[in-house]
Amino acid sequence: MERAPDDFRHHSHRRKRSHDYREPWKYHITIMKAPGCPPFGRLTGDLALASRNPDNVKVALSRLGFLIAAEVRAIPRLTPEVEVYQYVVMPDHVHILLRVKEAMEKPLGYVIGNLTGRIGRQWRAVCGDPGAEIFEEGFNDRIIYPHRSLDAVFRYIRHNPYRLAVRQCRPGFFTRARNIVIDGKGYDAYGNMFLLRNPFKSCVVVHRADSEAVRAEKMAGWLHVAANGGVLVSPFISPAEKAVRRMAEEAGGKIILIMNEAMTGRFKPSGHDFELCVAGRLLMISTATATGDKPSRGECLAMNRLAASLAWG
Repeated sequence: MERAPDDFRHHSHRRKRSHDYREPWKYHITIMKAPGCPPFGRLTGDLALASRNPDNVKVALSRLGFLIAAEVRAIPRLTPEVEVYQYVVMPDHVHILLRVKEAMEKPLGYVIGNLTGRIGRQWRAVCGDPGAEIFEEGFNDRIIYPHRSLDAVFRYIRHNPYRLAVRQCRPGFFTRARNIVIDGKGYDAYGNMFLLRNPFKSCVVVHRADSEAVRAEKMAGWLHVAANGGVLVSPFISPAEKAVRRMAEEAGGKIILIMNEAMTGRFKPSGHDFELCVAGRLLMISTATATGDKPSRGECLAMNRLAASLAWG
């Protein structure tokens, strides 16, 4: 297939500039409901979460939600190069896990644009409002690289209704804060903000020069803090620091995690971090300007300084 110049690729700052969205890849797509548009559905099932079974919470689709679901299922018929693995229509957004099976003439954005366009035209005909907006402009994509487990993405999409029910039942543990000021600098945060008020915080940093005896002494101190209601603060970058976090969590400890990833407007914790938020045991603080790539030495030092400041503050 003959390729067009590079200006084919991206009409949105959300796309990864170095990536060819026409080539075979797997993607997790998220499309958000426009403000003022009626909900795509409502949560039903065990909203009290008594059973803690994620499959007990579902979304009962509205008429618009059924229309959206039908059009998502129609993607492979209209674009044979694309296979839909899984999707969920939530009250205010849609998740789609799909695969581009073979190279396409146009990038993935055209497929998603055609999808939202079809839904919009049909819904405007149904509701009789020619100006009705269904979705926010654009969409979010996460490229599923070969090393990433598809099972984790499947679970995330399937359990999305449960996650929403949890956030609604326990809003204090899923608080988002913009520009919280620490030592005169603003940071974004997500999770249990009350952990900042815990007076028993300890900064976790393992130095290469630490002897085994020093490491053992530090470990004992950190685990004592974790097991007795305190909070460990760290970016937990090195394998040794990750091991500290794992052992502390097993002891019931609470964590303030310093992230080298900017929190986008739709940032949400997933997997293990989500479960810690459910228990009120996690606060995530972002350095805000980082890219999410492997942090440089300077970024690591800055994150450790922030952790130390929080621990001593």
